[in-house]
Amino acid sequence: MTEKIIYLDNNATTRVCDEAVESMLPFLTEKYGNPSSMHSFGGEVGKYIKKAREQVCELVGAASPDEIIFTSCGTESSNTALRGLTNPHRKHIITTKVEHPCVLNVVKYLGKKGFEATYLNVNAEGELDLAEFKESIRPDTALVSVMWANNETGVIFPVVKMAEIAKEKNPEVLFFVDGVQSAGKIPIDVKNTKIDMLGISGHKIHAPKGVGALYIRKGTLISPFMLGGHQEKGKRAGTENVAGIIALGTASEQAVSYLEDEATRVKQLRDRLEKGILERIFNAKVNGSRVNRVPNTTNISFEYIEGELILLYLSDFGICASSGSACTSGNLEPSLVLRAMGVPFTLVHGSIRFSLSRYTTEEDVDFVIEKMPEVINKLNSISPFQRELKELRELKKACSSPGKQKGCCKSGNCPSCGLI
Repeated sequence: MTEKIIYLDNNATTRVCDEAVESMLPFLTEKYGNPSSMHSFGGEVGKYIKKAREQVCELVGAASPDEIIFTSCGTESSNTALRGLTNPHRKHIITTKVEHPCVLNVVKYLGKKGFEATYLNVNAEGELDLAEFKESIRPDTALVSVMWANNETGVIFPVVKMAEIAKEKNPEVLFFVDGVQSAGKIPIDVKNTKIDMLGISGHKIHAPKGVGALYIRKGTLISPFMLGGHQEKGKRAGTENVAGIIALGTASEQAVSYLEDEATRVKQLRDRLEKGILERIFNAKVNGSRVNRVPNTTNISFEYIEGELILLYLSDFGICASSGSACTSGNLEPSLVLRAMGVPFTLVHGSIRFSLSRYTTEEDVDFVIEKMPEVINKLNSISPFQRELKELRELKKACSSPGKQKGCCKSGNCPSCGLI
């Protein structure tokens, strides 16, 4: 195992930024008072929580810091939004087939409580059909839950437009957005949308694990998921994770300042990595839209190879990537997201997600580009699909104009570049 770590698994978790670490340390040592205490020693801590609320408010573009409540993570935020429905006469939920487990499993749970769910399809690019969505909205629809950006492919969903469609057809529908993979990667301005709730997770934006936030638009009626004391204005009970909250506030402020870096340098590095792999490896193909996605993510399948083996070989070089959602990595079943996109069996098992961050360097990317062909060539040599690999290799050689020659293979996708 190499001592050098090339970390390209930032959609799973991120390194805590130095600024966040520094900001939280005093609240683990000298500023340890309980913010709910009556004495000034504890009350002083409450002022710092107020500042953190303002910082998160700016990150998501809320109208007021009072619309932000702190949670333990994105999963708790999703549970609060979905399980907090209050209208007993509305028992219909709309979501998508490619949501994170923290939404899909809650919808499944609510199904046992009398709710009915509609699951929206995605096309081969991982995109939604707005006509299908509009048609799915019913008079008894209680809530729509759609992620802003997919955690496996990075594909962005048109949640702003979808919220407008939902409210136009049924003004009483609540619209929740899982913003975990979009916060800090693309600009968010919820106050100028019809979105009612949006959840984020600290450890996806360079804050520690164990802290998150939920935006709840003023006037939105939601029952508390956590019951107990009066914390978070009665919307989320439990003694505050003060150090985590302070760090989340600082990380949110940093994330706002790095949005331009994400849209330029990080995106360029992502594209460089993607291009380098596709040019050097004949059985590589990008999954999902190449345009409509967050700037840090690429999902690449290596046909006729197992993704788990790729990750093991990459790990020997100190390269950290993922075969999908970290919350389902212990499951050997092929990606639910890629299956919903109709990715062929020969590709879906060999998918690897590379997710970059502000700490990713050009040297990191070039190292991966250098090592990937070595890894894939080894695995190609032991693949049981030798005849198919040979045909694919010959097809690529025959493609004289990669990405521009229409119909150069049966699937309509050029094996040289993955473009249609």
